Amino acid sequence: MDEVKTFRVRGEMLLSHDKLPEWRKFEVYVRALKEEHAIERVYSELGSRHKLKRRHIRIKEVKAVPIEEIEDPAILRLAELTRWVKA
Repeated sequence: MDEVKTFRVRGEMLLSHDKLPEWRKFEVYVRALKEEHAIERVYSELGSRHKLKRRHIRIKEVKAVPIEEIEDPAILRLAELTRWVKA
């Protein structure tokens, strides 16, 4: 069974692509089994949150990070879970 890892994905996204294009840097933490799954998740989340096409998102770095380096509190809580409890 594969272990879920936490990935830090860094890159830039084009927020204003009409008259004055502006590329903004981003850094997000996602939980995934593989690096490819993490990239897909970032495309999906940024695309839906900011209404971006994939060509407006440039991913520069994808890296699996240990729990000590996670800065997002929601992802940190997920990473620290030891078991799931069904209600």
